[in-house]
Amino acid sequence: MSVTVYVPNDSAAIGLGANATAQAISRIAAERGISIRLIRNGSRGLFWLEPFVEVVTTEGRIGYGPVEAHDVPSLFDAQFLQGGSHRLRLGAPESIPYLAGQERLTFSRVGIIDPLSISDYEAHGGGRGLRAALQAEPGDLVEEISQSGLRGRGGAAFPAGIKWKTVLNARAEQKYIVCNADEGDSGTFSDRMILEGDPFVLIEGMVIAGLAVGATEGYIYLRSEYPHALSILLAAIQNAHEAGYLGSNLLGTGKRFQLHVRRGAGAYICGEETAMLESLEGKRGMVRPKPPIPALSGLWGRPTLIHNVMTLAAVPLILDKGGAFYAGFGAGKSRGTLPFQLAGNIKRGGLVEKAFGVTLREMLYEFGGGSASGRPIRAVQVGGPLGAYLPESKFDTTLDYESFAAAEAMVGHGGIVVFDDTVDMAKMARYAMEFCAIESCGKCTPCRIGSTRGVEVIDRVIQGKQRTENLTLLRDLCDTLSNASLCAMGGLTPSPVLSALTHFPEDFHRAPALAPGGRASRTIRRH
Repeated sequence: MSVTVYVPNDSAAIGLGANATAQAISRIAAERGISIRLIRNGSRGLFWLEPFVEVVTTEGRIGYGPVEAHDVPSLFDAQFLQGGSHRLRLGAPESIPYLAGQERLTFSRVGIIDPLSISDYEAHGGGRGLRAALQAEPGDLVEEISQSGLRGRGGAAFPAGIKWKTVLNARAEQKYIVCNADEGDSGTFSDRMILEGDPFVLIEGMVIAGLAVGATEGYIYLRSEYPHALSILLAAIQNAHEAGYLGSNLLGTGKRFQLHVRRGAGAYICGEETAMLESLEGKRGMVRPKPPIPALSGLWGRPTLIHNVMTLAAVPLILDKGGAFYAGFGAGKSRGTLPFQLAGNIKRGGLVEKAFGVTLREMLYEFGGGSASGRPIRAVQVGGPLGAYLPESKFDTTLDYESFAAAEAMVGHGGIVVFDDTVDMAKMARYAMEFCAIESCGKCTPCRIGSTRGVEVIDRVIQGKQRTENLTLLRDLCDTLSNASLCAMGGLTPSPVLSALTHFPEDFHRAPALAPGGRASRTIRRH
């Protein structure tokens, strides 16, 4: 009888040697005449333990990690296929504190199932939401989403129910569902983990959304830097067609929904919904003015429901368990859970799905284990490259939309990037401004020109040139960017800059570094 062994096929795990580990397990099992069934699952998100190998034993699944290829012979010697003792043995994955302390709703199957097996998906609760949706009226589906309190997980946190109702009530012969999978924020990887570890949940969520608003066609706009996710997603869509989850006869009901995948071209601005629509239509990714809003005039001028991966992946559970169940998690107006992603200078980097309301300090220390360097954590950026830098005095802020807005910050997509006390926050402010200058679509003057001038002003501050005057000018530039930019790209760029000025003013008043010859050197070179 074969023993089932799981080795993650997630990009992060592969980057840490999972393919070599899987090959070593297969080779040594064959050499020793042992029959195994090797499944490439998704990652559970404990990246400091990758490659994380699991074995199905009579006592349940037992985890070992991090398992490198050279560790495999000793694992076989220790009879790990029967759960044997070894220095890398971690026991039941669910008992690991990092996982035990989470509320995994959207990620309930990631790391557990074969990502391309419909039968495995259904055995772990998949498909129930779609079956319920096929028997319901569109208005009832929209009401369920509204009751759940689900808000857009892409950053804006707009109530999903309002979007759905707007598209449902729009009159048009053709409507679209568009998934924004252009996950470009620094320190974020939850979308990719769903695409590689449980792609059917996204497919199911998009089909349900189509049934709810009257759309029969959907598009996934995928980040070009995710080739591995693309191959898995395309295979999953093919399998979904064969199983009746897609096509012209959804699960034998006569209802239809078709799904397409389009690759982005590497532009950060295409994470903005209207720039993404331009790119989908084959044009240069540039922001559209609003109104009209995409819910009324979106893709090819038709009513379009746009969400990111995390929003749509939450939908099947809501339709299965009910809106009230999902709304039972969270804090205040922030309902449900969010997969927070720990990155940067952090000891235990990875994904943590928690209900809104956990504090930033708990995330950094109880889950993250503090900095990887062992030095004090000085600053944390939450919400991507346009998010504010938060000092230690803000670490007790609860991770929910309202609390972060009150702290002049944003939760965004849930990315958390950590810096220890060696960071120079003037350099980080410059990085944020330069990021905007590089990634701006160029359509509006404040973003296109203001960010470029902002980099020059920060350079003068770092070099010690007329600091008082240039700091005043920098704040004026930030005010213009915030209030006159066409979209959030320029409008939010001042957030990291102003937060660095507010919380770390001393870094803007340091003596400039001297280059050989005694002249002040530039702090950061343009790329």
